[in-house]
Amino acid sequence: MIINTSRFGRVELQDTDVLTFPEGLLGFADLRQFVLLDDPSDEIFAWLQSCESAHIAFPVLEPELFTDAYKATLTKSDLEALKLPSQDKARYFSIVTIPDDPTQMTANLKAPIVVNVSEKIARQCVLQDNHLAIREPIFTKLQQRVVQNPSISIKDQSAGMDVAIKLGGKGSPDQSL
Repeated sequence: MIINTSRFGRVELQDTDVLTFPEGLLGFADLRQFVLLDDPSDEIFAWLQSCESAHIAFPVLEPELFTDAYKATLTKSDLEALKLPSQDKARYFSIVTIPDDPTQMTANLKAPIVVNVSEKIARQCVLQDNHLAIREPIFTKLQQRVVQNPSISIKDQSAGMDVAIKLGGKGSPDQSL
């Protein structure tokens, strides 16, 4: 399967790489098929790229990269929709907003993308915890993480980015576009 993206050009995928969002994302209910792509020019972010719309992609990070205390409590209906026996089998990603001034970037901890990796089903879950921010400042936390481990990229420190497709080689973007 080949998808067109505005950020990476044409990307070749396997059908098993596609994550299905049965309900779409908040504000994008009509888009149901996404894929996680690593950005070859950026060691920090992955991109949740729509397979149906080349121009829809969201930068994402695992919350563990910028907070040690992230705790998501999924509802019974979240677990059922994701076909998860328990929430410890889920992968969590936060959508990141990167303004013109990147020092002001924030992550949405309140409505993470939750993935059942084995079933390739995902859902954006709005958590009931009022202590979780929709716009959590993360620039300083990410910067500290890199300074503490300068020889290791943030993605290398992150468990679970194996869901993301590494661009380069077979899945590399078609540069002829």
